[in-house]
Amino acid sequence: MNKKIDLLNEKKASALAGGGEKRIASQHAKKKLTARERLNFLLDEGSFEEIGMLVIHRSTDFGMEKEQYPGDGVITGYGTIHKRLVYVFAQDFTVFGGSLSETHAEKICKIMDLALKNGAPIIGLNDSGGARIQEGVVSLGGYADIFYRNTMASGVIPQLSVIMGPCAGGAVYSPAITDFVLMVENSSYMFVTGPNVVKTVTHEEVTSEELGGATAHATKSGVTHFACPNELAAINDVKKLLSYIPQNCEEQTPAVAYQSPTTNKSRLNDFLPDNNSQPYDIRDIISEVLDENSFFEVHKDFAQNLVVGFARLAGKSIGIVANQPMVLAGVLDIHASTKGARFVRFCDCFNIPLLVFEDVPGFLPGTDQEWNAIITNGAKLLYAFCEATVPRITVITRKAYGGAYDVMNSKHIGADMNYAWPSAEIAVMGAKGAAEIIFKKEISSAENPNDKWLEKEKEYSDIFANPYRAAERGFVDEVIEPSETRNKLIKAFSMLTNKVVHNPRKKHGNIPL
Repeated sequence: MNKKIDLLNEKKASALAGGGEKRIASQHAKKKLTARERLNFLLDEGSFEEIGMLVIHRSTDFGMEKEQYPGDGVITGYGTIHKRLVYVFAQDFTVFGGSLSETHAEKICKIMDLALKNGAPIIGLNDSGGARIQEGVVSLGGYADIFYRNTMASGVIPQLSVIMGPCAGGAVYSPAITDFVLMVENSSYMFVTGPNVVKTVTHEEVTSEELGGATAHATKSGVTHFACPNELAAINDVKKLLSYIPQNCEEQTPAVAYQSPTTNKSRLNDFLPDNNSQPYDIRDIISEVLDENSFFEVHKDFAQNLVVGFARLAGKSIGIVANQPMVLAGVLDIHASTKGARFVRFCDCFNIPLLVFEDVPGFLPGTDQEWNAIITNGAKLLYAFCEATVPRITVITRKAYGGAYDVMNSKHIGADMNYAWPSAEIAVMGAKGAAEIIFKKEISSAENPNDKWLEKEKEYSDIFANPYRAAERGFVDEVIEPSETRNKLIKAFSMLTNKVVHNPRKKHGNIPL
């Protein structure tokens, strides 16, 4: 028996060695951790249980039968993060460049199946050169098997992808289907076709970093939700992100122990500028209203005219969607709409209540927006709010103009509670533009058109640029002092704890994609 145990230990040692000391040293030289080191930092100490450690590939072409490594380039298993169960896979770049083979894919699929059966998040640490060329279509089929499971798991369990090296070609579509993508600056990249192909086809000269690095995807494409300065920062962001999210679609959001601090928020009463065209940072309001230091922004560098993220209110996790007056006056455009829609749908999937701070002058005008389908893309955000059945509350701080007023979680599309500050302006458009249209003849025929325009602008503003017409109609449930906001929200979300809404029975809706 001892000899058999010795053989087992030899095989385990071989698996633990990965691609060998030389390749591990090369990984470290690139300022990258190994797959096992990453899992050690990610999971609670001593909690990791590996599955499939001794799996080897089955390929016999191109001399592959002479080169075999237990584990076959991916480490799979389960463990805990903050004592909550998670399933993980970490691609090992020291073994065949982390390339995906038939058995590599089977290991990932097995762990995804377990995650789905047991209702726990799946976390993928991606660091791979792509499909293993020596296996041909078999490796391509492995990718498709993973894509299918990503899709079946979508909305059932949280799926997180951390890109810690190359992720190219077909490999990018698995992270794209998952809920959140995190990338590491200067050491990870994602693209469908690399710089060499781009140069051949389009004659563009571009580096891997420029084409598909963390900064490019965080600011330009929106593919990644978090661009992290290093691997440890990415791992810490994963841990923080999971703290706001339930284990699966059947659970409620996690709560933390909470002691109520002073509820005096009088600073908010004097927060907004007197000039309604002057910008302010909506994050300051979010920070003042919600639990201290609890706001965790998502997609921070993409479509910055809309702010989304997680926070806590009285210790309970909620999702935040807020117009940002500091950027493009907080208008909705194509990118902001898709960013918001994706976030709203995630929150609705996983029972995370939604809080909207609204200060929106409308949709961004222009040929670029119209020709690139602001109509369809704006409808995505509208659709996402309309179908969401979680508790939904809106606070209108200032402007709520035109169709954007409807889209930003208005009462008309199913919001549960809508509050407005006395500074709120709920109207079809701003007073200046409205006066120009309604009183065009009077203004043009006046002895002093500019004075008449200002007079009519004030007249329109007095009638419509306030929250009271909406409150009279019940479109706003209550006009509140800004300092009351936090207390009102705590009570309202508590009241909505047991909200139940059943949308019409259907196979699924047809969101305007």
